[in-house]
Amino acid sequence: MTFKITKLFLLVILSSTLAIAQDDKTKTLGGTPDEMTVNAEQNKSWRMGQSSYSAKPKNAWEVGLHTGHFFIDGDVDRTIPGGFGVGLHLRKAIHYVFSLRGDLFYGRATGLETQLWTHVSKGGGLVERGGTQNFTGWDQYANQDGWIPSHRTQVGYVAIQGVINVGNLLFHKDRNKWNWYTTIGTGLSSHQADLDLQGADGLPYSGLNSIVNSNDINTKQGRNNIKTAVKAKYDGVYETEGFKKDGIFRLGDETNIHVMFTAGMGVSRKLSKRLNLGIEHQVMATDNDYLDGIAYRTAQDQTNNLDLMHYTSLRLGINLGNFNKVSEPLYWLNPLDAQMSDIAALKQRPVFDLTDTDGDGVIDMLDQEMETQTGAPVDTRGIALDSDNDGIKDHSDKEPFSPAGYNVDKNGVADVKCCISMDDVNKSIDAKLGKAMGSRGSSDCGKWFLPMIHYDLDKSTVKPEFYGHLHHVASVMKMCPDVCVTALGHTDVRSSNNYNNGLSYDRAENAVNYLVSKYGIDRSRFKIMYGGEDNTLTSGRGSKEHLMNRRVEFRVCAPEDAEMARPAGSSASTGKGKGVKGASATKFTGNKNAGY
Repeated sequence: MTFKITKLFLLVILSSTLAIAQDDKTKTLGGTPDEMTVNAEQNKSWRMGQSSYSAKPKNAWEVGLHTGHFFIDGDVDRTIPGGFGVGLHLRKAIHYVFSLRGDLFYGRATGLETQLWTHVSKGGGLVERGGTQNFTGWDQYANQDGWIPSHRTQVGYVAIQGVINVGNLLFHKDRNKWNWYTTIGTGLSSHQADLDLQGADGLPYSGLNSIVNSNDINTKQGRNNIKTAVKAKYDGVYETEGFKKDGIFRLGDETNIHVMFTAGMGVSRKLSKRLNLGIEHQVMATDNDYLDGIAYRTAQDQTNNLDLMHYTSLRLGINLGNFNKVSEPLYWLNPLDAQMSDIAALKQRPVFDLTDTDGDGVIDMLDQEMETQTGAPVDTRGIALDSDNDGIKDHSDKEPFSPAGYNVDKNGVADVKCCISMDDVNKSIDAKLGKAMGSRGSSDCGKWFLPMIHYDLDKSTVKPEFYGHLHHVASVMKMCPDVCVTALGHTDVRSSNNYNNGLSYDRAENAVNYLVSKYGIDRSRFKIMYGGEDNTLTSGRGSKEHLMNRRVEFRVCAPEDAEMARPAGSSASTGKGKGVKGASATKFTGNKNAGY
């Protein structure tokens, strides 16, 4: 039988190779330690001391290729070197000790007996259930002395296995290079055993009795001589299909399927973060005594033990994934690494010592000047101060704050030969202030800060939360009866220029009307101006930026300020920015949040 499993191996191996090659081409910016865990929030909490445990790392999958020696322990002696096996596995760590592994396998084993088996008519034979199923071609041995069994068996299986490793339980390093592990699992297997019963001429082999009788079967050399002679006589063509167990589940009435159990043990060596190489021996058992194609030695000698399969293999493991995003598989990592790192960090912390040798108020652990003179003022580093940077420390400087730009003597006193007096400085400041005041006068009335107020979208009604701002404007104007105030209205950039000009005028006029009606300030002391959308405070387009731009600014009248007429084309307002605010604008409601 030709196994289709070999095709499946080739496809999986090819796809795995392509995945690894694609991963090697991947360029990433890398991830943080928190991003490389299955629970980033838990890891952040652990780093801040809010959680007792770190999160489990995201770790790579391992794909493996394996090949090695495969043989069957059954009714027929195995040949040397025997058979071979190939396969692949896919492994994923569940935690640091236990992982799951899916395994695919194809193997072929041969066997050659050294004893002569006789036909049933001579009191023995290779039959099943008392002769109900004789071999095709076996009857030809009825008149022969017997036959020396020779078989070739092909086996394939798929299994899921649990892997327990203990090699990463370390207390002296963060990663291990050797890993010892055991496996146990179950799966489904299928086999086909073929026998070599006839020569190239289609006739049974003869003269086998003389080969056996001429050698001592009880010695190793004698058995080897028998096998050498038989191999020379047989044509090596396994033309006869061996027995299959009755009642077993089959696919298409041809391919037998058996439940199989596996157990194994191995050791692996890490070659790099990407590769590891191991050696493993595995035993596979099924409820099957037909793996070598033979059920009985003779009619009276039924074999009591089931046939077992053995596979000793080399396994190459390849860790998949980008190591900027995942770690190595957990069975290569030390689960105590995080705790050991924290302990090491604690050991490296200096012992807190409050000793202050020079008595400057800065402990020795932080003091960068360990022998500061007693009583000298120091900075936070424990270094004596030199406030005027003249090269003489403050505790020795008779003029610790010397004016910059002058030479100092040995006592730190600046050599100032000609400078303006303090009176000259005061006169200069007064002159500058007077010039800056201009027509505003020289009193404090020109120094007041006047606030601005803001408006809702498409409205010119004064909002109650800005009554306090207008109260401030009114207080300044009453305190300074000669001050003239300009109210300058603005809008955001939405709507047309003509509309925004009218709306900004409405806002300024309503604010002035409020001050006139509530505080009795003469209308002639105000100048109403508007700017529409031309002078925005911010160029942003968010709701907060638009609110900042919908405003009325107050300022002390400048020489260039002049009363502006209502924009052409604007109409009477209904309180929604459609023109000048009408009579309803003179009625203002209070707001407890504003205090009015």
